[in-house]
Amino acid sequence: MAAQGNFEKEQIFGMAEKEMEYRVELFNKLTHTCFDKCVEKKYKESELNMGENSCIDRCVSKYWQVTNLVGQLLGNNNRPM
Repeated sequence: MAAQGNFEKEQIFGMAEKEMEYRVELFNKLTHTCFDKCVEKKYKESELNMGENSCIDRCVSKYWQVTNLVGQLLGNNNRPM
């Protein structure tokens, strides 16, 4: 019985680890995509300007909306009909 409990803990830990890897990868992709799209390549100031801030805000919002939509669609496709 103890071996089964340890196996279940390892499975749960493995799933949590995969989830964390997915979230880190998602965050990195989001950051890279929105930075490339919104921030000028020639840095003129140490802070983002108003246009860059607005662009990043919209980019992140759209990225999350699409990610959630895709997740919902994939979740619905895995359900038996």
